[in-house]
Amino acid sequence: MRHFSSMFNGLARSFSMRRGKNSSNGDGREAAETMAKDAKKHDMILRSSGFVNVDGSNNLASVCSKRGRKGVNQDCAIVWEGFGGQADMLFCGIFDGHGPWGHFVAKKVRESMPSSLLCNWQETLAQTSLDPDLESDKKHQRFHIWKHSYLKTCAAVDHELEQYRKIDSFYSGTTALTIVRQGDIIYVANVGDSRAVLATNSDDGNLVPVQLTVDFKPNLPRE
Repeated sequence: MRHFSSMFNGLARSFSMRRGKNSSNGDGREAAETMAKDAKKHDMILRSSGFVNVDGSNNLASVCSKRGRKGVNQDCAIVWEGFGGQADMLFCGIFDGHGPWGHFVAKKVRESMPSSLLCNWQETLAQTSLDPDLESDKKHQRFHIWKHSYLKTCAAVDHELEQYRKIDSFYSGTTALTIVRQGDIIYVANVGDSRAVLATNSDDGNLVPVQLTVDFKPNLPRE
């Protein structure tokens, strides 16, 4: 496992990003957090073992977490149906803490990341013109919008964690695996060794698992 503070650096190695002017997004973050509270009130957010199935939706999401033998359960998860008020969007996140404060870090990241990502996505979307002629170009542009939003989010959440002086991020941290499904497209961001697996149908009708992420471990040469 790798601590969360490496998330921004890890994603930055994978993506190139233009530097733009810094803008205050305090109002946007507040609006995103208000939206999250409203979604929770209407049972559209799941943060503990159980399932969520919003009326009128074809989606069914479930979460299960069980304490092991090591002591405190440091696993956190979240499912947000209708992410950002968009009927065709879904946010999922898994955060596996480690170290003395791993449970605290995982919980803080779970609480902060969705709203921060939503805020940055809306801000980036407002600054971008989606008018390419080809559909393939539109998909490529949408990918870069999410990529840019994730980079900003990781930096913001990392900064928030630095405010907690009790936490030694060298010994305590969390993995962070998140997925945004927008229509029939999914965007995956991952750091650490939590794993995303997609179940698909084979030609003969059987379910086939497809691993979507790479387990980042210290013994990987590229790590």
